[in-house]
Amino acid sequence: MTVLPAPGSQLRWAIADAATLTRRYLAHLRRQPAQLVLTVGFPILIVLIFAYLMGGMMVVPGGDYKQLLLPGMLTMTMLSGIGTTMVAVVTDAQRGITDRFRSMPMAPSAVLVGRAVADLTISAIGLVVLMLAGLAIGWRISGGPLAVAAAVGLLLLLRFAMLWVGIYLGMLSRGTGAVTAAQALEFPVAFLSGVFLAPAAMPAVVSTLAEWNPLSSTAAATRALFGNPGWGGESWVVQHPVLMAVVWPLVIIAVFGPLSVHRYREMSR
Repeated sequence: MTVLPAPGSQLRWAIADAATLTRRYLAHLRRQPAQLVLTVGFPILIVLIFAYLMGGMMVVPGGDYKQLLLPGMLTMTMLSGIGTTMVAVVTDAQRGITDRFRSMPMAPSAVLVGRAVADLTISAIGLVVLMLAGLAIGWRISGGPLAVAAAVGLLLLLRFAMLWVGIYLGMLSRGTGAVTAAQALEFPVAFLSGVFLAPAAMPAVVSTLAEWNPLSSTAAATRALFGNPGWGGESWVVQHPVLMAVVWPLVIIAVFGPLSVHRYREMSR
Protein backbone atom coordinates (compact mmCIF):
# COMPACT_ATOMS: atom_id res chain seq x y z
CA MET A 1 0.00 0.00 0.00
CA THR A 2 1.35 3.43 -0.94
CA VAL A 3 1.51 5.92 1.91
CA LEU A 4 0.76 9.47 0.74
CA PRO A 5 2.64 12.30 2.44
CA ALA A 6 0.65 14.40 4.88
CA PRO A 7 -0.49 17.81 3.60
CA GLY A 8 2.34 20.29 3.99
CA SER A 9 4.92 17.62 4.75
CA GLN A 10 6.59 17.96 1.35
CA LEU A 11 7.01 21.72 1.89
CA ARG A 12 8.49 21.16 5.37
CA TRP A 13 10.75 18.48 3.89
CA ALA A 14 11.96 20.84 1.17
CA ILE A 15 12.58 23.68 3.67
CA ALA A 16 14.48 21.38 6.04
CA ASP A 17 16.67 20.03 3.20
CA ALA A 18 17.34 23.54 1.88
CA ALA A 19 18.32 24.71 5.38
CA THR A 20 20.67 21.74 5.75
CA LEU A 21 22.39 22.48 2.44
CA THR A 22 22.61 26.19 3.27
CA ARG A 23 24.45 25.32 6.49
CA ARG A 24 26.66 22.95 4.51
CA TYR A 25 27.62 25.65 2.01
CA LEU A 26 28.33 28.20 4.76
CA ALA A 27 30.34 25.66 6.77
CA HIS A 28 32.42 24.97 3.67
CA LEU A 29 33.13 28.69 3.42
CA ARG A 30 34.40 28.77 7.02
CA ARG A 31 36.97 26.13 6.09
CA GLN A 32 38.13 28.29 3.17
CA PRO A 33 38.16 31.87 4.54
CA ALA A 34 40.32 33.02 1.63
CA GLN A 35 37.23 32.91 -0.61
CA LEU A 36 35.33 35.23 1.74
CA VAL A 37 38.34 37.56 2.00
CA LEU A 38 38.56 37.71 -1.81
CA THR A 39 34.80 38.28 -2.14
CA VAL A 40 34.95 41.21 0.26
CA GLY A 41 38.45 42.50 -0.44
CA PHE A 42 38.29 42.87 -4.23
CA PRO A 43 35.37 45.38 -4.22
CA ILE A 44 37.16 47.41 -1.54
CA LEU A 45 40.29 47.50 -3.73
CA ILE A 46 38.23 48.71 -6.71
CA VAL A 47 36.61 51.41 -4.56
CA LEU A 48 40.04 52.68 -3.46
CA ILE A 49 41.30 52.72 -7.07
CA PHE A 50 38.31 54.66 -8.36
CA ALA A 51 38.11 57.00 -5.37
CA TYR A 52 41.77 57.98 -5.16
CA LEU A 53 43.27 57.33 -8.61
CA MET A 54 40.39 58.14 -10.98
CA GLY A 55 38.08 60.23 -8.80
CA GLY A 56 39.98 63.45 -9.50
CA MET A 57 39.15 63.19 -13.22
CA MET A 58 35.41 62.79 -12.63
CA VAL A 59 33.12 65.83 -12.58
CA VAL A 60 29.75 64.98 -11.04
CA PRO A 61 26.69 66.83 -9.76
CA GLY A 62 27.34 67.62 -6.09
CA GLY A 63 31.10 67.83 -6.60
CA ASP A 64 32.20 64.68 -4.70
CA TYR A 65 32.73 61.55 -6.76
CA LYS A 66 32.81 59.31 -3.68
CA GLN A 67 29.17 60.15 -2.96
CA LEU A 68 28.22 58.94 -6.44
CA LEU A 69 30.75 56.11 -6.61
CA LEU A 70 29.75 54.06 -3.56
CA PRO A 71 26.14 53.27 -4.57
CA GLY A 72 27.48 52.35 -8.00
CA MET A 73 30.12 50.07 -6.49
CA LEU A 74 27.54 48.42 -4.26
CA THR A 75 25.50 47.71 -7.39
CA MET A 76 28.56 46.44 -9.27
CA THR A 77 29.26 44.02 -6.41
CA MET A 78 25.81 42.51 -6.80
CA LEU A 79 26.58 41.83 -10.49
CA SER A 80 30.00 40.31 -9.80
CA GLY A 81 28.32 37.63 -7.69
CA ILE A 82 27.40 35.84 -10.95
CA GLY A 83 30.96 34.57 -11.29
CA THR A 84 31.15 33.55 -7.63
CA THR A 85 27.97 31.51 -7.90
CA MET A 86 29.09 29.92 -11.18
CA VAL A 87 32.39 28.82 -9.62
CA ALA A 88 30.55 27.16 -6.73
CA VAL A 89 28.07 25.37 -9.02
CA VAL A 90 30.78 24.19 -11.45
CA THR A 91 33.02 23.02 -8.61
CA ASP A 92 30.21 20.97 -7.04
CA ALA A 93 29.45 19.37 -10.44
CA GLN A 94 33.11 18.54 -11.18
CA ARG A 95 33.61 16.96 -7.75
CA GLY A 96 30.51 14.81 -8.13
CA ILE A 97 28.79 16.53 -5.20
CA THR A 98 25.77 17.49 -7.30
CA ASP A 99 25.36 13.87 -8.49
CA ARG A 100 25.63 12.68 -4.89
CA PHE A 101 22.89 15.09 -3.83
CA ARG A 102 20.64 13.82 -6.63
CA SER A 103 21.12 10.24 -5.46
CA MET A 104 20.05 11.09 -1.92
CA PRO A 105 16.45 11.15 -0.66
CA MET A 106 16.15 14.92 -0.51
CA ALA A 107 13.86 17.49 -2.10
CA PRO A 108 15.18 18.31 -5.62
CA SER A 109 14.68 22.03 -5.01
CA ALA A 110 16.87 21.97 -1.88
CA VAL A 111 20.13 22.02 -3.85
CA LEU A 112 19.22 25.18 -5.76
CA VAL A 113 17.52 26.97 -2.87
CA GLY A 114 20.35 26.09 -0.46
CA ARG A 115 22.91 27.50 -2.87
CA ALA A 116 20.83 30.66 -3.41
CA VAL A 117 20.34 31.34 0.32
CA ALA A 118 24.01 30.69 1.13
CA ASP A 119 25.27 32.99 -1.63
CA LEU A 120 22.79 35.69 -0.64
CA THR A 121 24.01 35.48 2.97
CA ILE A 122 27.64 35.85 1.88
CA SER A 123 26.69 38.77 -0.36
CA ALA A 124 24.89 40.49 2.52
CA ILE A 125 28.08 40.22 4.63
CA GLY A 126 30.15 41.63 1.77
CA LEU A 127 27.63 44.44 1.28
CA VAL A 128 27.87 45.52 4.92
CA VAL A 129 31.68 45.43 4.85
CA LEU A 130 31.83 47.48 1.65
CA MET A 131 29.41 50.06 3.08
CA LEU A 132 31.59 50.39 6.20
CA ALA A 133 34.68 50.78 4.00
CA GLY A 134 32.90 53.48 2.01
CA LEU A 135 31.97 55.36 5.18
CA ALA A 136 35.60 55.12 6.31
CA ILE A 137 36.87 56.89 3.15
CA GLY A 138 34.31 59.68 3.23
CA TRP A 139 31.05 58.36 1.78
CA ARG A 140 28.07 59.84 3.61
CA ILE A 141 24.44 58.73 3.88
CA SER A 142 21.79 61.42 4.32
CA GLY A 143 18.72 59.24 3.76
CA GLY A 144 16.53 58.12 6.67
CA PRO A 145 16.63 54.62 8.19
CA LEU A 146 13.71 53.38 6.11
CA ALA A 147 15.23 54.74 2.92
CA VAL A 148 18.57 53.11 3.73
CA ALA A 149 16.83 49.81 4.49
CA ALA A 150 14.99 50.08 1.16
CA ALA A 151 18.26 50.73 -0.67
CA VAL A 152 19.90 47.68 0.92
CA GLY A 153 16.81 45.64 0.05
CA LEU A 154 17.01 46.69 -3.60
CA LEU A 155 20.68 45.74 -3.73
CA LEU A 156 20.01 42.30 -2.26
CA LEU A 157 17.06 41.83 -4.62
CA LEU A 158 19.39 42.48 -7.56
CA ARG A 159 21.93 40.04 -6.09
CA PHE A 160 19.22 37.41 -5.65
CA ALA A 161 18.33 37.81 -9.33
CA MET A 162 21.98 37.65 -10.42
CA LEU A 163 22.69 34.48 -8.46
CA TRP A 164 19.92 32.68 -10.34
CA VAL A 165 21.70 33.74 -13.54
CA GLY A 166 24.90 32.31 -12.05
CA ILE A 167 23.22 29.05 -11.04
CA TYR A 168 21.78 28.55 -14.53
CA LEU A 169 25.02 29.41 -16.35
CA GLY A 170 26.98 27.25 -13.91
CA MET A 171 24.82 24.23 -14.71
CA LEU A 172 25.27 24.88 -18.44
CA SER A 173 29.06 25.18 -18.10
CA ARG A 174 31.35 22.28 -18.95
CA GLY A 175 34.30 23.75 -17.06
CA THR A 176 35.92 26.84 -15.62
CA GLY A 177 36.43 28.42 -19.04
CA ALA A 178 32.81 29.58 -19.12
CA VAL A 179 33.23 31.06 -15.64
CA THR A 180 36.24 33.08 -16.81
CA ALA A 181 34.28 34.33 -19.82
CA ALA A 182 31.35 35.38 -17.63
CA GLN A 183 33.63 37.19 -15.20
CA ALA A 184 35.35 38.98 -18.09
CA LEU A 185 31.99 40.39 -19.18
CA GLU A 186 31.11 41.84 -15.78
CA PHE A 187 33.12 45.05 -16.18
CA PRO A 188 31.90 45.81 -19.75
CA VAL A 189 28.30 45.35 -18.57
CA ALA A 190 28.97 47.65 -15.61
CA PHE A 191 30.61 50.32 -17.79
CA LEU A 192 27.62 50.14 -20.16
CA SER A 193 25.43 51.53 -17.39
CA GLY A 194 25.22 54.44 -14.99
CA VAL A 195 27.36 52.72 -12.37
CA PHE A 196 30.57 54.64 -13.12
CA LEU A 197 29.72 57.05 -15.95
CA ALA A 198 26.80 59.29 -16.93
CA PRO A 199 24.70 57.62 -19.67
CA ALA A 200 23.91 61.06 -21.10
CA ALA A 201 27.61 61.54 -21.93
CA MET A 202 27.66 58.40 -24.09
CA PRO A 203 26.78 58.20 -27.83
CA ALA A 204 23.02 58.13 -28.45
CA VAL A 205 22.52 54.39 -29.00
CA VAL A 206 24.93 53.43 -26.22
CA SER A 207 23.27 55.96 -23.92
CA THR A 208 19.88 54.32 -24.44
CA LEU A 209 21.31 50.88 -23.72
CA ALA A 210 23.00 52.21 -20.59
CA GLU A 211 19.80 53.83 -19.32
CA TRP A 212 17.85 50.56 -19.75
CA ASN A 213 20.60 48.48 -18.18
CA PRO A 214 19.15 46.99 -14.94
CA LEU A 215 22.32 48.07 -13.12
CA SER A 216 21.55 51.70 -13.94
CA SER A 217 18.12 51.50 -12.29
CA THR A 218 19.46 49.95 -9.07
CA ALA A 219 22.40 52.37 -8.93
CA ALA A 220 20.12 55.39 -9.48
CA ALA A 221 17.53 54.14 -6.98
CA THR A 222 20.09 53.52 -4.24
CA ARG A 223 21.70 56.92 -4.84
CA ALA A 224 18.30 58.54 -4.34
CA LEU A 225 17.52 56.48 -1.22
CA PHE A 226 20.98 56.99 0.33
CA GLY A 227 20.65 60.72 -0.36
CA ASN A 228 23.60 60.81 -2.75
CA PRO A 229 23.82 62.77 -6.04
CA GLY A 230 22.92 61.06 -9.33
CA TRP A 231 23.47 61.62 -13.02
CA GLY A 232 19.91 62.71 -13.85
CA GLY A 233 18.22 62.36 -17.25
CA GLU A 234 14.98 62.95 -19.13
CA SER A 235 13.94 59.45 -20.25
CA TRP A 236 11.10 57.52 -18.57
CA VAL A 237 13.36 54.78 -17.21
CA VAL A 238 15.68 57.36 -15.63
CA GLN A 239 12.74 59.15 -14.05
CA HIS A 240 11.45 55.94 -12.35
CA PRO A 241 14.58 54.26 -10.93
CA VAL A 242 13.00 52.73 -7.80
CA LEU A 243 10.17 51.12 -9.78
CA MET A 244 12.59 49.67 -12.33
CA ALA A 245 15.01 48.55 -9.59
CA VAL A 246 12.17 46.28 -8.43
CA VAL A 247 10.85 45.27 -11.87
CA TRP A 248 14.19 44.30 -13.46
CA PRO A 249 15.26 41.77 -10.78
CA LEU A 250 11.77 40.23 -10.69
CA VAL A 251 11.85 39.77 -14.46
CA ILE A 252 15.31 38.18 -14.27
CA ILE A 253 14.18 35.83 -11.48
CA ALA A 254 11.04 34.92 -13.45
CA VAL A 255 13.22 33.93 -16.41
CA PHE A 256 16.25 32.27 -14.83
CA GLY A 257 14.53 30.66 -11.83
CA PRO A 258 12.39 28.29 -13.95
CA LEU A 259 15.28 27.80 -16.40
CA SER A 260 17.52 26.70 -13.50
CA VAL A 261 14.92 24.27 -12.18
CA HIS A 262 14.37 22.87 -15.68
CA ARG A 263 18.10 22.47 -16.24
CA TYR A 264 18.54 20.71 -12.88
CA ARG A 265 15.76 18.27 -13.72
CA GLU A 266 17.33 17.61 -17.13
CA MET A 267 20.67 16.87 -15.45
CA SER A 268 19.04 14.27 -13.24
CA ARG A 269 17.73 12.20 -16.18
